[in-house]
This record gives sequence, C-alpha cells and structure tokens, in this order.
Amino acid sequence: MNDLTTATISKLRKVSTATIATCLFKKGLKNQFIQGVRPLKTGKKVMVGPAYTLRYIPAREDLNPIEIFRDPKHLQRVAVEECPKGSVMVIDSRKNARAASAGSILATRLMVRGAEGIVTDGGFRDSAEIAALDLASFHNQPSAPTNLTLHQAIAINDPIGCGDVAVFPGDMIVGDDDGVMVIPAHLADDVADECLRMTLYEDFVLEKVENGEKIIGLYPLTNDQYSAQFEQWVKTKKADS
Repeated sequence: MNDLTTATISKLRKVSTATIATCLFKKGLKNQFIQGVRPLKTGKKVMVGPAYTLRYIPAREDLNPIEIFRDPKHLQRVAVEECPKGSVMVIDSRKNARAASAGSILATRLMVRGAEGIVTDGGFRDSAEIAALDLASFHNQPSAPTNLTLHQAIAINDPIGCGDVAVFPGDMIVGDDDGVMVIPAHLADDVADECLRMTLYEDFVLEKVENGEKIIGLYPLTNDQYSAQFEQWVKTKKADS
C-alpha cells in the first residue's frame, strides 16, 4: 500500500458512511451503498480498505459436489489465500443468503492473513464466531448450508455486483454500524478530504443545535454569518488541540 493510500484510509476511518453517501451524491453517484447488508457486530472500528472480489454464480450439481473442496485451485479457497493484507474481500452472492458465502474457518484465515474485513450480499455460517473475530464482517443474514448447495465460485478480483452496487477491484470500501459504502478508486483521495471537512462542519452544527440554534441557514449552510462562525470555531479547535 503506498503512502497516499495509507493517508486516505486514515482519513476515511474518521468519517461515517452517511457522510460519504452525501459526498458521493454531490458528485452524481447515488447508488454506492450496498443494500441489505449489515454488520455482524456493531461497535467495531470503521472498516476501510481496497476491494478484493469473489464472484459466485448459481451452483450446478455436476460441477459442485462436496469433493470439489479437495481441489487446491478451488476459487473460494484461493481467494482467501490471495486476498492482500489490508484489503476487504467483497463477495457477490447474488443477494441470496440461502447458502453461506463462507464460514468461520475461512474468515479466521482472512483475519490471520491481515485482511481488513469481509462483505457479502449473501450470508455467513458460524455467524456468532465470525462476529467475535478481530475482522470487520457484513452480511445479509445467517445461513447454515454450505455454499456448494447454491453457489459456485467463478471469478476472483473481477468487477462484481454486491447488494445492487458495482464493485471494481481496488475500489475503497468503508463499513460502519450503518452498513457499507463503495468509493470508486479514482475518487477516494478527494472524497476522504471532503468528508473530513464535512464531518468537521457537522460537529460544529451539532454543537450549535444542542445549544438551541435553529437549523435554517445553518444546515445546509446558506448563511454567511454561520460560515464565519464555523471558520472561527475551526481556528479555536486547532488552537486548543
């Protein structure tokens, strides 16, 4: 990971998926929030990392017997062993949680290898065990059956769809208690900077509102008086830090 990417990741850990959604909406991107996916456990640190993808298609019985897991080239297993450190594995399970996208052993292996997290628009088996790992994890709902009963791993690190969102390898993935946002790779640095500024202003607004201020002209900012107050507020915060 280069220094620019590391700096961007550090910035994005300080902002919410809600703020990112608004920022991307301003840039004309309205469909970057992965639908139907939620964290297995809330309260964890914000998940941030480049996407590494795995795509499933519907399983075909003659190609997907239980013995297929013995194949050292089985793409699900290969993906786990090749997912780069700091990356988020994003799985296209066609929004179908009737069979698991992965279980606790594969998730544990990802954690040990240094992955940042794992996201699927399907489900996980062993969900309580995965939730307890030091690995951010997001899915549709728990699922006990093995993926072989429904899914067939077909491609690694290709563009995929996850929860109705296009995910390209290298896109920046951000996940928090609300869910998961996908930031196109070429926008990640600008979005990180803009979202930090937006978050700072939202902190200013909250302070004002908690003290009884009306929101008209304040949020969104349309009153120059508040603009001047915000700049002074920022200077004061910097001086105090």
